[in-house]
Amino acid sequence: MTDSEARRFKLDGAATRPALPWLMAALAVLALWLGWSGVQQMRDGASLQSLTAQRDAAAAEVAEIVGRETRHLSDKLGQTAIQTALQANDLDTAAARIGAGWNGVQRVEVLPPDLHVAYDNLPKTGYGRLAAAEAALGKQAAVARVAADKGAPRLVVAAPAKVGARTVGVVLVQFPLTTLTAGLAEAGVDDDNYLALRQGSYTVLARGDDALGNSAEALAAKVPNSDFRIAAAVPDTVAGPWGLAAVPCLVLALVLASLALTLWLVWRRTDPARAPTVDAEEQPTLAQALETTPVDPDRKVIEVKEAPKRAPVMIDRGIFRAYDIRGVVGETLDIGVAELIGHAIGSAMHDQGLEDIAVGRDGRLSGPDMVGGLIAGLRRAGRNVIDVGLAPTPLIYFAAYHLRTGSAVAVTGSHNPPDYNGFKIVIGGETLSGDAITDLYARIADGRLHEAATPGTLNQRDVSDDYVSRVASDVQIDRRLKVVVDAGNGAAGELGPRVLEAIGADVVPLYCEIDGTFPNHHPDPSEPHNLEDLRRMVERLDADLGIAFDGDGDRLGVITRDGHNIFPDRLLMLFAADVLERNPGAVIVYDVKCTGALSSYILRHGGSPLMWKTGHSLIKAKMRETEAELAGEMSGHFFFKERWFGFDDGIYSAARLLEILGRREETPDQVFATIPEGLSTPELKVPVADPHAFVERFVAAGEFEGARVSTIDGLRADWPDGWGLVRASNTTPILVLRFEANDAQTLQRIQNAFRERLLGLDAGLALPF
Repeated sequence: MTDSEARRFKLDGAATRPALPWLMAALAVLALWLGWSGVQQMRDGASLQSLTAQRDAAAAEVAEIVGRETRHLSDKLGQTAIQTALQANDLDTAAARIGAGWNGVQRVEVLPPDLHVAYDNLPKTGYGRLAAAEAALGKQAAVARVAADKGAPRLVVAAPAKVGARTVGVVLVQFPLTTLTAGLAEAGVDDDNYLALRQGSYTVLARGDDALGNSAEALAAKVPNSDFRIAAAVPDTVAGPWGLAAVPCLVLALVLASLALTLWLVWRRTDPARAPTVDAEEQPTLAQALETTPVDPDRKVIEVKEAPKRAPVMIDRGIFRAYDIRGVVGETLDIGVAELIGHAIGSAMHDQGLEDIAVGRDGRLSGPDMVGGLIAGLRRAGRNVIDVGLAPTPLIYFAAYHLRTGSAVAVTGSHNPPDYNGFKIVIGGETLSGDAITDLYARIADGRLHEAATPGTLNQRDVSDDYVSRVASDVQIDRRLKVVVDAGNGAAGELGPRVLEAIGADVVPLYCEIDGTFPNHHPDPSEPHNLEDLRRMVERLDADLGIAFDGDGDRLGVITRDGHNIFPDRLLMLFAADVLERNPGAVIVYDVKCTGALSSYILRHGGSPLMWKTGHSLIKAKMRETEAELAGEMSGHFFFKERWFGFDDGIYSAARLLEILGRREETPDQVFATIPEGLSTPELKVPVADPHAFVERFVAAGEFEGARVSTIDGLRADWPDGWGLVRASNTTPILVLRFEANDAQTLQRIQNAFRERLLGLDAGLALPF
């Protein structure tokens, strides 16, 4: 190297030397981050592997206990002395002989197979014990359940008592709960992990960190030949930077650390102490430097102006409904109104200390403008927004749970015409309704809107894959079913078929292209004529079932191979029987439009029926209040708390329906033939200018003779042989009526009674009956 080159090298090194410490620090921090992530991923993997082994061991142990006790009961029932007592219908003696010499048994009963006495003695009998008896009779096999007795959970083994092929009773053998849980109670579960024995949504015993309980179903393992499962969870794993796994993280950390060390050596070589000194007289003083610094003649002073104020926006109070916000785009809704609504929602979140919210929209043409205005308002209130894009409403609700925001807004017009749009709102896990909805209007009218110092953030996130994986991990059908899916060109058109295919169904899509003009038919499965194309397609393809979704995918309609439209209240019966098998005594909520046979059906299957007001947010609020496991509405909304999140979800409900039907050998038509069905009308809709005022006058006119009247939502009159209902819709200016009876003559009598009163209040009503 020549002297000139050496001098050039030293000068260049001196120029770059001030930046080297920053670069070394950045590389060191990045190396530490990658190294820490790699180590954490390895620890998380080891923890997950250990917990999975514990889960499988616990499932095997519970299966062994259940198998041992059910086999012991079957052996007992085959003994000659017990058979003799059963033949003589001496059920008490049979019970005593079954319990004799059986270690750990607390109580043995043999009930008559009709179970009338047990039902008559409810609640003393115990809903859970009765449900176990019903399950044993239904399966004609021994079953094991956890059921409450005198306020404490017990293990109950039930089996049909037979003499030859004849069932003469049902045996209930009760054990202490520890018979089932002793092994799990003694397992060495890490305090940071979670392991639990569950029956339905009831946690029998949990170990570890209870805070992980809500996410434990993703790693749940079914206990073979039982209704139990072992749920498991580990803390959120540390994701590697850029998606790198543990080993690549560690390798890259080593490379970056080596590079940082190399730069440190360069930095040392360019130390000024090792460079020739420069005569200080040659350096200008600070005053000289300032005197010689050129001034930029083009430099301008920038005036900081205040942010422009929002122009006044007129907002119609009428769009704030009982359980959502809904209006006509271009008349009562526009981007400015959407921004005010977003600002009000963000302000309500601010008052509760909530920062993050998920938003999404259905396929309506006005959706992009509406969600754009909504997001602007939310950010103006300082809220951090996660936009999940075009999505059915259930996916947006799911995002609030999956992304742990706890709050969400679905921009959707639901099943309304294309020019409608609206907002379904969840804040802090609560779906807004009633006063909480009208308070948003009051905030806007009173100017009680929080202005954040800096706007909230905005991120995009697609959670559809997570949703499909979550449903498919919970539901798989035992046999392939051919299903036609009619999404009515609504927002569920892409996601609905994906989910049903993921759980094992053969899916034929019909009108699944998302189109906000709804060119083929109105996306409302509660209207029978909207299902005609689906019915014809099911018949033509000889499919097992037809599934219909509404415009935003939170409602479900069903058509069978024989062309039967299965009304949602009968679907709720099927869902209730399934849920109550695993959750005896559970509360099942249904709305005032549902069949009169539903209450007795739920009771017959060991549940607690509760009728409530119509409306998705009102039903969800009542579910939270009563800790119900399941709810449904005649409109096709179904709410599963058992194994799901408790929000209305037409796609998940369809998956649960296929799960039930896939377990049965009969065709869907044969299954539904076992569900009680009266002679009923669909929902009948009568336009009126002010439906709520009309219903008030209808109720004020008095009760119907011989009927039990309920006025929790409109007026429902129940006679021993049928019932009728009139209520005000909360979404459109119509009266909603429905009638049901044991026969056509009774149906006509009830309709005539309602017709007389309706026309007496308004002779101009166009009644469809």
